Amino acid sequence: MGENVRFPADGGQADGYLTVPPSGRGPGVVVIQEYWGLNDQIKGVADMFAEEGFTALAPDFYGGKAAAIGEPDKAQKLMMELQGDQAAQVARGAAEYLLGQRVVSAKKVGVIGFCMGGGLALLTASVAPDSVGAVVDCYGVGPQKPNDVSAIRAPVLGIFGGKDTISPETISALGRDLTSAGATFEHHVYPDAGHAFLNEQRKDTYREADARDAWGRILSFMRLHLG
Repeated sequence: MGENVRFPADGGQADGYLTVPPSGRGPGVVVIQEYWGLNDQIKGVADMFAEEGFTALAPDFYGGKAAAIGEPDKAQKLMMELQGDQAAQVARGAAEYLLGQRVVSAKKVGVIGFCMGGGLALLTASVAPDSVGAVVDCYGVGPQKPNDVSAIRAPVLGIFGGKDTISPETISALGRDLTSAGATFEHHVYPDAGHAFLNEQRKDTYREADARDAWGRILSFMRLHLG
């Protein structure tokens, strides 16, 4: 459905997967990978956004490397190799590139990330505050989250599982930090869901009803704030 693209990233280049809605134009959304890498599942999420009227870009934070779902040791290694400066460059470059495309209709982009990508979504909003108008963090408050969220101005929606390892205290602390920075924060916890419950390729964790409900909340949030 989409195409592979290359975009500037602070003097260098990064790759990504760009998909456009049937109308040919729509609000932009940056879709950020889990720690497996830019795989078919994440490209599928970008395609889902396109089907709903958005222009979506899924950037490759690993420079062509990836781990298969079910290879956590390799995925963990790739995540730990991702340097903060490198991640920030790709994040900023993806948001700015998307805004510069004729197929993007809104003046700011949305960002959504899953697992590791949830932290990277917050990082994107932190390093490109003038480009980001909405952030969705799906069960990701980990090492890729910016230490300082004070630059974030975009509203943030958190999607969490009640049986995940992320504690209510951690979620509350994130909310306090964002509110102190002047950003709004809302979140929804699915009590019986664990980690990665939105990933339909993870048969051990996927929860169809919860995923469907969360997807509706995500779309409504993006439409509200991106127009």
